[in-house]
Amino acid sequence: MAQRFRVAMLSAECVPFAKVGGLGDVTGALSRAVADLGCSVAVVMPRYGDLAIPPDASLEVVGQIEVPVGGDARPALIYRLRHPSHPAHLHHFFIANETYFGRNGVYADPATGVTFEDNAERFAFFTRAALESLRAVAYTPDVIHANDHQTALAAAYLKTIYAEDPFFQMTATLLAIHNLGYQGVYPPETMRLAGFPDEFLYPLSPFEFWGKMNFLKAGIHFADVLVTVSERYAEEIQSGEEFGFGLQGVLNARRADLIGILNGIDTKVWNPRTDKNLAVRYDAESLEGKEVCTEALQGEMNLPVAPRRAVFGMISRLVGQKGLDLIRGAADHLFSLPARWVFLGHGEREFETFLESAARRLPDRVAYRRGFDDPLAHRIEAGADFFLMPSLYEPCGLNQMMSMRYGTIPVVRSTGGLADTVIPLSPGSVEGTGIVFAEYSADALSRAVERALQLFREPAALARARRNGMSRDFSWESSARKYLRIYRQVNAARRMGAGFNRWLESLEAEGGPASPPRRGFP
Repeated sequence: MAQRFRVAMLSAECVPFAKVGGLGDVTGALSRAVADLGCSVAVVMPRYGDLAIPPDASLEVVGQIEVPVGGDARPALIYRLRHPSHPAHLHHFFIANETYFGRNGVYADPATGVTFEDNAERFAFFTRAALESLRAVAYTPDVIHANDHQTALAAAYLKTIYAEDPFFQMTATLLAIHNLGYQGVYPPETMRLAGFPDEFLYPLSPFEFWGKMNFLKAGIHFADVLVTVSERYAEEIQSGEEFGFGLQGVLNARRADLIGILNGIDTKVWNPRTDKNLAVRYDAESLEGKEVCTEALQGEMNLPVAPRRAVFGMISRLVGQKGLDLIRGAADHLFSLPARWVFLGHGEREFETFLESAARRLPDRVAYRRGFDDPLAHRIEAGADFFLMPSLYEPCGLNQMMSMRYGTIPVVRSTGGLADTVIPLSPGSVEGTGIVFAEYSADALSRAVERALQLFREPAALARARRNGMSRDFSWESSARKYLRIYRQVNAARRMGAGFNRWLESLEAEGGPASPPRRGFP
């Protein structure tokens, strides 16, 4: 019997074990979707101190490795998940090291919201450990699928330190860029911590960004193929500084290798017909159940149930990218409207403080729950009438898809994946699924909310828009098939040697270091 095609996904997050944002949802759902297509998939992630393990699952130690960090060797244990309901060819491995991952939190202290100062070292260690763990458990991947800057160095390692390592000779690399705004830019001494010699960091080198080391830039240069999470975003990040954050030139140079694939959602998990988190389950033909969920949500959040008012929900990282500054700028007007507001999330302290203050001042209109609560997230999606996503930029976005799945009308700015997924509602619209606005301003957001309230006062149009959204197919199957096609193509190219040693050849042509050390240095 032929061996299954093997994909190793390296990620800082994966649902249900650890989640900060959409990366966790994507890794969890895409890994299963690719496995459902017949591949063998190994997800590798850190074992955080607050890692969530399902009650019917367990972890067992399957290996111990030594990982080079700045000239020293740091130990790591490899744990494997044992879960009775997992497919036999979907594997989860966890890298444990008390110094780096024994604490709670993925990127920041969950108690204070303060970013960990050693994240550069933590994720350089993790990425190198992930590669060594694949060797330790004898899992030879056809493709390594790295996600965002936290694991982007995997591509750089395979083209330099591991370039002549027979274990990875036929392994291609794909780098998924979920959000270009987070690049992993660190002091130049990080090069040595990550195991790269100082001479690799020179002006305009693959690692260098304004005199510092840039994890994501290195990944973009060295990966065999690049994927972003929507077609619109793939174009936006090449268009200029607004979306490219200084890497637009590097991305333009890789234009031929840059592909946009829209993320999906796990339609088994996000299904109002079967969702056990809800007060009442419902579908497009029983929307009266959604009214029950709305009433239950207001009760749970200590908001008055009567008189009936439109409920706006928002589940988000509380950062500027997500449009929190627009909500704050329009707050006096928004919170005076005949509506109620439910917020769930955590992030920058200024926005947490704003929402906490609003909830204290207006307890009959505004409710805020700090942190992340997955069951509550489901109840907000079901109980809200409208879902706010006024993002400055949005590579893909998942909540607008989840909202439409639950008959909740998204109110979004036309950018990235929001523009790709939400069909604008207009007067007399028969196909629209959401309220869409273009200008990034508090006034434009206010006008969009007023349009939503007008729709709320038109029950027939509201019900049609709900059903339009619920009929959209945002499942992972189509996207997973696109990923699988790319995996196979890039692995075939790797086996034929296409593009191999591109960087070394360019260095020689430019008069740079002709032959950087491939093996034997930490």
